[in-house]
Amino acid sequence: MKADMTIDCLGLYCPMPIVNTAKKIKDMQAGQVLEVVADDVGIKQDMPNWAKMTRNEFLGIEEENGRYHVFVRKS
Repeated sequence: MKADMTIDCLGLYCPMPIVNTAKKIKDMQAGQVLEVVADDVGIKQDMPNWAKMTRNEFLGIEEENGRYHVFVRKS
């Protein structure tokens, strides 16, 4: 999936990937896609919940070698 911006959250654990996502998405325009790269398995549950709570669109997760590439579209 193609993203407009990417943030690296490798080595960070809950809640920091969500905190960093919230900060970054504020700087983005509606419709843009943010990719969050993380290795904390908690992001698989945390990001869909956060997106729902903030009314952003959770687009999915791709797993690769213990890393999670999570995609969210700013609403």
